[in-house]
Amino acid sequence: MDSHLQRPASYRVLARAYRPARLSALIGQDVLVRTLRNAFASGRVAHAFLLSGIRGIGKTTTARIIARGLNCTGPDGRGGPTPEPCGVCPSCRAIDEDRSLDVIEMDAASQTKKEDVLDLLEGISFVPTSSRYKIYILDEVHMLSEKAWNALLKSVEEPPPHAKFIFATTEIRKVPITVLSRCQRFELRRVDAETLARHLAAICEKEGIEASPDALMLIARAAEGSVRDSLSLLDQAIATSEGPVAADLVQAMLGLGDRLQLLDLFDAVMRGVAAEALDRFQSLYALGAEPVAVVQDLLEIAHWLSRLKVKPDAASSLGLAAQAAERARVMAEGLSLPVLARAWQMLLKGIDEVRTAPDAAAAAEMLLLRLACVSDLPPPGELARILRDGGVLGSAPAAAPAMRPQPTPTRPSLVPTSVGRGSASAVARSPEPPTPPRPAMPAAEPRSFADLVARLRSHGEAPLAAWLFQSAHPIRFEPGRLELRLEPGVPADIVNRLIEALAKLTGRRWMVVLGSATGEPTLAQQAAATKEARLAEVRQDPDLQQILSAFPGAEIVDIRPKSG
Repeated sequence: MDSHLQRPASYRVLARAYRPARLSALIGQDVLVRTLRNAFASGRVAHAFLLSGIRGIGKTTTARIIARGLNCTGPDGRGGPTPEPCGVCPSCRAIDEDRSLDVIEMDAASQTKKEDVLDLLEGISFVPTSSRYKIYILDEVHMLSEKAWNALLKSVEEPPPHAKFIFATTEIRKVPITVLSRCQRFELRRVDAETLARHLAAICEKEGIEASPDALMLIARAAEGSVRDSLSLLDQAIATSEGPVAADLVQAMLGLGDRLQLLDLFDAVMRGVAAEALDRFQSLYALGAEPVAVVQDLLEIAHWLSRLKVKPDAASSLGLAAQAAERARVMAEGLSLPVLARAWQMLLKGIDEVRTAPDAAAAAEMLLLRLACVSDLPPPGELARILRDGGVLGSAPAAAPAMRPQPTPTRPSLVPTSVGRGSASAVARSPEPPTPPRPAMPAAEPRSFADLVARLRSHGEAPLAAWLFQSAHPIRFEPGRLELRLEPGVPADIVNRLIEALAKLTGRRWMVVLGSATGEPTLAQQAAATKEARLAEVRQDPDLQQILSAFPGAEIVDIRPKSG
């Protein structure tokens, strides 16, 4: 072998190389760190701990830190229990190297029987060999059988002074309440994306790796609060990249779509532009985005926009780049919260369809088409109110024509006719059917909401027109469709009356929707504003000002056209 060829040093994955060894190195667990610090400082350390949380959040790591801290003797060999183990004393080194006889770990996922627990506790009555405490760490403790719990319960309740128990679990609800009541319980929280991204950036700096902030944020969000998962994904991104870790590389690695493109896709769906939505989905699919991941991203966008709708200042906490955050803020302003909630529900239900469909891309496209179809429907709350008030959903059928009395059937008349010489016969002749009346020609379509109200007034619907004039705020008007907001106090049946009146007036069905948007001022408010503007203009006339000065106390209250 050539002398210049060297065997590469063994590589430790980031999740192991940067595993915290003291409480101060834990990230995102402030409550746990503060409580344990106070416990160590006061000497009131519990005899049993229960650590719960999602996978990769740091339960086993925290258990080992507690074990080191309880048995640490300091560099000089005289130290006591501490939340910041030194890492150099014989006890710390033995625990770090997994050779301490006084720290016993058991995987409860594979050793679930009563016999396993009895073997574990066989030497609990004996004092530690070289440490201060004998510490038992049981991982995935919720997997123990009922008999195993019963065998463990007495030792957890009354352990020897030199014994400590630390349990870790991802399923806290499966741990018996009898055990929960005997442990000091800590719930390890998910680490937020911003904290994870900063942690990853610090590790990249130590490793001499260049990574863009957007790429690290994508990794942090994909880890869903798990520190170990984020480090594993960073390891994978570093191995995949031939240079700096960039956002587009992480997107391809995770099967994600570009955030701006996803926002454009969501916007197209919410506007009901089905063709554009399908084109944008195909673009993402061609770039390698998985259909399920696209739907999950759209679900996440619906959540983002809903949060921005409630808290416009929450953009910084969503982990979006500046351009995407601004685009999301604009989109949130143009969508109502009920519409976003409906989109969330449809996407949430559609994820399973896409995941289990034979053709995931086709299922995703059909889901997008369903979302586009309901984009112009009123919010769910408005639909429920319409159904409750009058059963009118969207475009209601026109009023049914009044029942006309049917003509009384008449006996056919017998009309003699000549068949042959000297003979006569009769044939039956039914009466001629009455000629139906010709339907009246429908009037021309109203050009505006004001025109619609004026036509209703002139066609015998003065009370209805008066309600609309005084209390209706038009939101959207187009031929065949009217969306408005009504002020409190209007009759409950006004929507039905309006639909019937429009059907008679125009000869076709209209969609009348009660919306929740602010809409335009009522016609009465518009008329009052116009009148006030005209009065203000007239008051500036020099001749009128001279007349008003000649009559102190006089006011101009109205302007009317000159008759005749």
